[in-house]
Amino acid sequence: MGINPNIIVLRCDEPLEDSIFQKIALFCNVKPDCVIENITLPNLYEAPLMLEKSHFSEVVCRELGIDAPPPDLRDWTEMVGRINGERSRCVEIGLVGKYVGLHDAYLSVAEALRHAGYDLHAHVNIRWINSEDIDRSSVGALLSGLDGIIVPGGFGSRGIEGMILAAKDARENDGPDFGICLGMQIAVIEFARNVAGIPDANSGEFDEGCRSKVIDFMPGQSEDVDKGGTLRLGAYPCDIRHGTVMERCYGGTRISERHRHRYEFNNDYRDRLSDCGLTLSGISPDGRLVETVELSDRPFFVGVQYHPEFKSRPNRPHPLFRGFIGAAVDRAKDRSI
Repeated sequence: MGINPNIIVLRCDEPLEDSIFQKIALFCNVKPDCVIENITLPNLYEAPLMLEKSHFSEVVCRELGIDAPPPDLRDWTEMVGRINGERSRCVEIGLVGKYVGLHDAYLSVAEALRHAGYDLHAHVNIRWINSEDIDRSSVGALLSGLDGIIVPGGFGSRGIEGMILAAKDARENDGPDFGICLGMQIAVIEFARNVAGIPDANSGEFDEGCRSKVIDFMPGQSEDVDKGGTLRLGAYPCDIRHGTVMERCYGGTRISERHRHRYEFNNDYRDRLSDCGLTLSGISPDGRLVETVELSDRPFFVGVQYHPEFKSRPNRPHPLFRGFIGAAVDRAKDRSI
């Protein structure tokens, strides 16, 4: 693959002989050091270090006429060392979703979980659980032995009742639970049904005729508007309540995170759910929107309306994923005692 008429990058599964580089340089009319080897690696995050062994950045800057200092890869090298080093801890995380047949559908979430594991010197094993397989008879077996569950985003009513049962199991067994976007809405519906005494609680997305829509369109949104126009997209600020798990994870009370969703927490139920013990831990600065919920008496039982996985990095795990995996590590310790 050529990135510049003067530079050739070679994808290969094994190291190549010098004669190959010389031949390609000759036939492509490029300098010998402009033929860069890009070997398949067991860990993707080693790729920048592997390329730098061939002086990749130096060659690119030279050929493009860019005057730049050498890259400082000390932090990245340290991170790769943690990945490849001994990790004495191990946690089993259940990812409960409706698209688990295609793991790449949750790639950002899975990588964010692993990022937190790298930072905490823990192996994160993901158990992919199809929410459509969960019912009252199977939930115990499917979630057995987990150190935490995560319910990621999604659209539509398929598999929803299985997710609600998974959230109920985690709440009743004091297990770490992390709900993202749809996952937060699932946590709210489950709490409303089984704690706040609203048995028909649901979302307007799943049941338009439901009388107790704890999740719904907010005033100003309309089903008459084209669906694309009702999505809340992009970065939005959020004020975090003092003394919450959210504040402990972020280390502050004002954040900004990326959203992609249509339905919201129904403000008509704020007081009722709060009175029953659900902490509304993050609110939009104008006070209109509930952005995060939690059970503040738990080590980690958090739902967020946004997508924190989009801001996680292998050398800078997102604070919520780090908090979640940290709670899972503690849970694993308690289970082994």
